[in-house]
Amino acid sequence: MPNLDTQTILLAILAIVALAILAQAILLLAIFLAVRKAAHSLKEEVEDLRSAVMPIVYNTRELFIRVAPRIEDTAADLAAMAHGLRTQTADIQSSANDVLERLRHQTARLDGMITGVFDAVDRATGFVTEAVARPMRQLSGILASAKAVVESLRNAAPEPEPPAGPPADEKDMFV
Repeated sequence: MPNLDTQTILLAILAIVALAILAQAILLLAIFLAVRKAAHSLKEEVEDLRSAVMPIVYNTRELFIRVAPRIEDTAADLAAMAHGLRTQTADIQSSANDVLERLRHQTARLDGMITGVFDAVDRATGFVTEAVARPMRQLSGILASAKAVVESLRNAAPEPEPPAGPPADEKDMFV
């Protein structure tokens, strides 16, 4: 077994640390190269995206520049139309209220006229009933008395009355 003194141990530890640092440097170099390659491909993708998107952005900007005044004009026209519609709605509401008030007045007037007609018909019916009912009652009384006289004359012959006592055969029967 070789002689393991402190200096040999320190030299071995130094060699292990140097190997670890060398491995770490190789690993960092590999990470750096991978990141650089990813950054390069990402830059290419961004350039492709930019070349595809920028014409759309420019076209949209131009379209907005052309359309913006028309949108503002349309908004102003819509505001004017809304104001006109509010005014017309207020006029229509006023006219409708006026018509409804006139309709209420005419309905009340018509109700009064119909009530008057029905009251007159009711009074006329009462008068006709009274005018017809009184003579009809008198006529009915006269006819009833004439019928009673005729019935009494028809029954002028009295019927013979049965004997007053019970029959002889039934005296013994007592229930």
